[in-house]
Amino acid sequence: MAGSGLLIHGGAVVTVDDEGAVHDPGWVYAEGNRIAEVGSGSAPAARRRGADRVIDATGAAVMPGMVNAHTHLFQGFFRGLADDRALLDWLRDCIWPGAVHLDGPTAYLAALAGLIENLRTGATTVIDHQYVHVDSTIDDAVCSAADELGVRFLLARGWADRNYPEPLMETAEVAVERARAVRGRWDGRDDDRMRVELAPLIPWGCSDEAMRATVAEARSWGRGTHIHCAETAVEVEMSLEERGMRHVPWLESLGVLGSDVQLAHSVWLDEGELDLIAESGSVVVHCPVSNMYLASGVAPVIEMRRRGIAVALASDGPGSNNRQDMFEVMKATALLQKVHHLDATVLEPAEVLHMACRGGAAAFGLPGAFGAIAVGQRADLVVVDLRSPFVMPVHRVPSALVYNATPRDVRDVIVDGRVLIGDGELIGVDEPGVLARAEAAARKLFERAEIPTRLRG
Repeated sequence: MAGSGLLIHGGAVVTVDDEGAVHDPGWVYAEGNRIAEVGSGSAPAARRRGADRVIDATGAAVMPGMVNAHTHLFQGFFRGLADDRALLDWLRDCIWPGAVHLDGPTAYLAALAGLIENLRTGATTVIDHQYVHVDSTIDDAVCSAADELGVRFLLARGWADRNYPEPLMETAEVAVERARAVRGRWDGRDDDRMRVELAPLIPWGCSDEAMRATVAEARSWGRGTHIHCAETAVEVEMSLEERGMRHVPWLESLGVLGSDVQLAHSVWLDEGELDLIAESGSVVVHCPVSNMYLASGVAPVIEMRRRGIAVALASDGPGSNNRQDMFEVMKATALLQKVHHLDATVLEPAEVLHMACRGGAAAFGLPGAFGAIAVGQRADLVVVDLRSPFVMPVHRVPSALVYNATPRDVRDVIVDGRVLIGDGELIGVDEPGVLARAEAAARKLFERAEIPTRLRG
């Protein structure tokens, strides 16, 4: 009798394991939601017999699913509305006026469309820094979209209790109470495929007391804390003027830093801050495309890696990127560091893949559970066509994945052993219908907000 296994064979298996092994050709066998065996050459006959689904990856690469470790899914409706602005101007002119009119059904469609985008770019895991709560149903709507699609998902439930538009603020007590309710409905679902944590928004929007309270709450759950950190030089100056401390020393003074903390952006850090992050084991989430789009600066990624800091990669929200494309993020990560250091050898493709996959698993809070193709790991896998005119000929597969591949080359996407995209088709979802409904919802949102866009014409 056929078993319950999934066999992927014939392709170049880029494991991103501790040795950086590439089996070309190779094969991967998954049972349930775990990888059971990985090998070189042809798959054994027993594994062929035991598989109830077989994917022929000849001419393709098989890689771990990537992690988009920091985005704002609702911003998929805000693409391109605030080009050519610095961060604080962009927030004031575009994000805040529209976000206060978001509701649950609109957030659901934005999340559904945004998560489809992520899956199509090879991101099997998404961390959504979701900080809009003007409608009490928004968090559940976003989680529902993730659950429906089957993506691995962490809702980083954002909050700010000061210096922010009144409709977007919450006290620590309210944030914790609402987060507990969302956690009760979603955290741990499907063998930990769905998670919930707390996510103070920005240092200048969060009081010391609220920070201590929410971090303690998240730690009582065994969950982490996600926060924007040192994204722009202006924000660091704001902290120095008010608190007399830069962002990382402020977090350290509150007892926040630790391996359960994700520091998004982390562009404007000095040597002492890098040392504090390294000593604490905190994870940095690097967003190179957004940092360039907003002219925020170049994060010291090489200095982080030399200190052993775990670095994850992310697109940031589509409002400050315009795409959620992890292939673009990988390429930008490498090229930005090369040109910044004037050193073409400073970052290699294998290192970038490690950040996109295993660094992301650390940001999710499950380092070692996924992000590599190895026995016992979650079966989160992506098959990328290497015969595309944009990719071939391929001399080094990791290089092709980082520098050549694009979302159009993603052929199959598997999360927890379940095929979500097969041979380029999203399974069980009316993708054109979702996109049409999402566009209509965006049009209505901007009509409510009285924001002029082409959609209203």
